Amino acid sequence: MASGGGGLAPPSRSRRGATWQPGSSASRHGQLGGTKAAAGSASQALDGTRLGAPAGRHRDAEGPGGSVGQGGGGGAMWKVPVVPLLINLGGSALGCWATMRLIPAFREHFLAARLCGADLNKPSRQPLPESQGVISGAVFLILLFCFIPVPFLSCFGGERCQAFPHHELVALVGALLAICCMIFLGFADDVLNLRWRHKLLLPTAASLPLLMVYFTNFGNTTIVVPKPFRVLLGVYLDLGILYYVYMGMLAVFCTNAINILAGINGLEAGQSLVIAASIIAFNIAELTGDCKDDHVFSLYFMIPFFFTTLGLLYHNWYPSRVFVGDTFCYFAGMTFAVVGILGHFSKTMLLFFIPQVANFLYSLPQLFHIIPCPRHRLPRFNTDTGKLEMSYSRFKSKNLSPWGAYTLKVAEKLCLVNVRQGTDKDGEFTECNNMTLINFVLKLIGPTPEQNLTVLLLLIQVAGSLVAFGIRYQLVRLFYDV
Repeated sequence: MASGGGGLAPPSRSRRGATWQPGSSASRHGQLGGTKAAAGSASQALDGTRLGAPAGRHRDAEGPGGSVGQGGGGGAMWKVPVVPLLINLGGSALGCWATMRLIPAFREHFLAARLCGADLNKPSRQPLPESQGVISGAVFLILLFCFIPVPFLSCFGGERCQAFPHHELVALVGALLAICCMIFLGFADDVLNLRWRHKLLLPTAASLPLLMVYFTNFGNTTIVVPKPFRVLLGVYLDLGILYYVYMGMLAVFCTNAINILAGINGLEAGQSLVIAASIIAFNIAELTGDCKDDHVFSLYFMIPFFFTTLGLLYHNWYPSRVFVGDTFCYFAGMTFAVVGILGHFSKTMLLFFIPQVANFLYSLPQLFHIIPCPRHRLPRFNTDTGKLEMSYSRFKSKNLSPWGAYTLKVAEKLCLVNVRQGTDKDGEFTECNNMTLINFVLKLIGPTPEQNLTVLLLLIQVAGSLVAFGIRYQLVRLFYDV
């Protein structure tokens, strides 16, 4: 019986014709051990654990309201795999060095292939290589391809591992497949300059391997309902296929959230670096909890991602010598989605996206074309002052729909936008600042040098992570039994 709310766990699922029995499953990294029910912990209350998970193989369906079941942990459970983590850390440091060296080495190749663009926020419009996220992504994949056998080294001895944990290998390879697909599709976007509707389809297609891994390895879609809604829905709720829709939408959001908060040197890589550091800190904090193997799995991805992104940021920081491109945005977003879904802390992971969520909500009127949206919404560079200013969308007032006019009026009254009426001699045109977090910050503080603006936005990202930790470990008590 699951603790912390009551309810019987359903029978364990069968995997490839073999039925899992309590106590029969090998834990991650090939070590055997029993588990104990621990669903009442803070980690399980917010992130949940899998219903009916076999001993030594706790997994949760961590969805919009948390999930239920048995947690891993206990005296006989495997300890933190220090050696694989150290190997991963050493390889990641090497990956940072390789990324820093490979980007300038391939500079001329990208320029010759015309994968380049001008920095619109600089007085000089010298072409810079684009799509450099493909280099950091390639280094990331090579590192993890070489790392695949490391977590299972104990199984090569024969005596310490009675059964190879194929489900763990499937999760690792499936995650890499999803990330690899997203890097390829992101690079295709950079080369072919796809439309926005295609940008929504690409993450959906790339997330299919991820969803299949979740279905075959875990399959649980039951969540713990937050306290305020238990009167209507009960303690537990099975979302069924809606849970897979949620995971697919999560992948789409993560990949595009970073892509729409961009446009100045170092912002895409910088925000991804802060999010990765926050996830790493969260994983380390949870290594002493009941779901440690999920967080070790996340660390295997986040540590290499952090270091390869650090190498990319070295060249992308102001004044940028390269552009990361949509390739990196898709790569970063899918990596976060992978660890959030297969690591079973997707809600916590979303908390680290607070600035991206705010930017998305602020951008909705333009994203849904309620208010006209230009293709590029990056801030405007003032050549006289050398500072960045708000950029504006210009449109004919009569072309604005009644719903758009009402939305614009409300946003103006709430001081969310600057609106200029009758900007031409005939008074037919209206201008509204582009609705991005970057422009909103410029609205609050005025014209700012690009480097200072990047630092300020990254500080906002750090502040968002601090708020996320406060919600994760304190405010959660209002919604779950911890």
